[in-house]
Amino acid sequence: MVVLNRIYTRTGDAGDTGLATGERVKKFDGRVAAYGDVDEANACVGLVRQHTADDPALDAILARVQNELFDLGADLATPEREGKPLGWEALRVTAAQVDRLEADIDRLNEALSPLTSFVLPAGTAAAAALHLARTVCRR
Repeated sequence: MVVLNRIYTRTGDAGDTGLATGERVKKFDGRVAAYGDVDEANACVGLVRQHTADDPALDAILARVQNELFDLGADLATPEREGKPLGWEALRVTAAQVDRLEADIDRLNEALSPLTSFVLPAGTAAAAALHLARTVCRR
């Protein structure tokens, strides 16, 4: 279990940040931007869950998605280093995780009528929040 006594470190005040490997990179580095986008997507899924608590099956899927997005952020924050072992087993996104997510999407889509046009982001609060999460994930 990770224990965080404070949520700031001040080690990035000069415009750089540390990866999980200890390597320092600029905060505008593509890797940092990518895991920032993943973090934003995770927050959006958390917002969705505030509107789907009455559907335990969907909430369980979304909770797993949040955990796997966290794993993805850890994967992005831990670049592979040729010839330099990390000293620990890095979290990596697996094909099985992708397959399970696609199977969940397929199962949820079975009950829907085929789309005949694009869907505007609206409807219920849950639907609008899901659209927001979808657009962040596309990025």
